[in-house]
Amino acid sequence: MQIRDRIKELRRVRAGDLRPNPSNWRIHPDQQRDALRGVLAEIGYADALLAREMPDGSLELIDGHLRAETTPEVEVPVLVLDLDETEAAKLLALHDPLANMAEANQDVLKDLLARVETENDAVQSLLDEMCSEPEPLPGDENDDNNHDEVAIPESYQVLVECRDESEQQALFERLAAEGFKCRLMML
Repeated sequence: MQIRDRIKELRRVRAGDLRPNPSNWRIHPDQQRDALRGVLAEIGYADALLAREMPDGSLELIDGHLRAETTPEVEVPVLVLDLDETEAAKLLALHDPLANMAEANQDVLKDLLARVETENDAVQSLLDEMCSEPEPLPGDENDDNNHDEVAIPESYQVLVECRDESEQQALFERLAAEGFKCRLMML
């Protein structure tokens, strides 16, 4: 597998000069905003925002909208990526969900959190939430509650591996035209 380096450069840019991506689908609740302000106050910037250069020379964000919004007057580190609009949309859609797929080693996390201290209430609340035991799922051996069984209707599906996106699109259109209920997926 050949992997391309899409990072053109690291720039320091006033956060308020970065253009928010109009397709940014992430929303940030107050609890997250408060925790971010706390981390920035205690640690500062320790990660770069991601952006692509537009034809007019401006930078459009792909990742880091909340950080830019939180510190508009601060000069922030930005990795300028060599992505076109389609590639930027793909990264915008997948960047956070891909990171969220990581699982926690609870023992290592517990040891790490025991060494983390903060005086910020929002950060402490986040740390406390991380320390709490996850809620048991229905069917777990410790689940003493009675749950009604849910009937899941039978579903017959076919997953077809295509050579590329154009072949996927052509197959999708053909099957949809034949009356099949179809969805496009990329795994």
